[in-house]
Amino acid sequence: MALSITRLMFLLSCVLMGLIWTNFVLGYVAADLTVPIEGASRVLWYVFGGTIGLVISIVILFALRFVTQELFERLFPVLITMTFSMMIGYFVAKYIQNFWPLETEADVNRHLYTVSTLVLLFGFVGISLGLTKASSWESLVTVVKKRQLEFGNPKIVDTSVIIDGRIRDIIDAGFIEGTLVIPRFVLTELQHVADSADVLRRTKGRRGLDILKAMQDDSSKVTVEIIDDDPKEVAEVDGKLLVLAREYNAKVLTTDYNLNKVAQIEGVEVLNVNDLANALKPAALPDENLEVKIVKEGKEADQGVGYLDDGTMIVVDGGRTYVGRRVSAVVTSVLQTAAGRMIFTKLGQVLPEETRQAL
Repeated sequence: MALSITRLMFLLSCVLMGLIWTNFVLGYVAADLTVPIEGASRVLWYVFGGTIGLVISIVILFALRFVTQELFERLFPVLITMTFSMMIGYFVAKYIQNFWPLETEADVNRHLYTVSTLVLLFGFVGISLGLTKASSWESLVTVVKKRQLEFGNPKIVDTSVIIDGRIRDIIDAGFIEGTLVIPRFVLTELQHVADSADVLRRTKGRRGLDILKAMQDDSSKVTVEIIDDDPKEVAEVDGKLLVLAREYNAKVLTTDYNLNKVAQIEGVEVLNVNDLANALKPAALPDENLEVKIVKEGKEADQGVGYLDDGTMIVVDGGRTYVGRRVSAVVTSVLQTAAGRMIFTKLGQVLPEETRQAL
């Protein structure tokens, strides 16, 4: 709406300027005419001037439609530096004029030549700087922005963390502080998940968007920054995250096992929510008794598999024939991996039916 009003005002202003210039031209040439321009002829001249102003405005508006965002970003530094440099050349010429007063026609010509030469030289310097150093200026702005984020203890957020959902509880508990940096391509990927045809993926994606909105609230204990940085030299999202983490000197917040491993290889520090969850699980010591319900058969012979309430896998040696029964098992060893924790046990005894119902 605002842009439409601006365009309309520009059209009317150009028509008005056409009328003003027509009036100026008619007044300027009136002294040289033996018969003054009056009546219908004067009106026709005003119509002609207004039409010229309207045509010029339409041509400018039509030309602007071909200026894309990329073209504007490339041309804007050139226009700024060119204008600024030409102004410097003009004012330098005006300063030089103070030493040589304009008394003769030769002095006036010399001044015009000086102004033209300096404006040309400085204008060329401005155009050259704008064309060759624009990318460097963009890098400088990016560095300043990244420096500001560094003071906020930044963490690059992976899509898997947002979909997982536990990040909000961790933030509320105060285990994560600083700035959460969310690249625009992560939001795009999250939106694609939310628009998925699969019901479960769609539900997780929408929950992730809700969690992200909640983290942006003023009551949140972290600051959420949305950035548009998108390393074009890397195709995959995981690779882009690692590139940004190195550029921002940030940590990567994820639940992705593969991303965790690749980040460790490339020397990028990772905060894995699964590692935090595993660290908070109660410790299981050898010879400790556990009660678990065997829910399926194990991979090895005579093995049964059950799970604790926190999702820890329990492998029961000798429990293969007791699927669906609750048993008592003795811990023999614990295997801790980045993907989770596995507790290996040997069958102690099968709990009676009444005990099972009571539990």
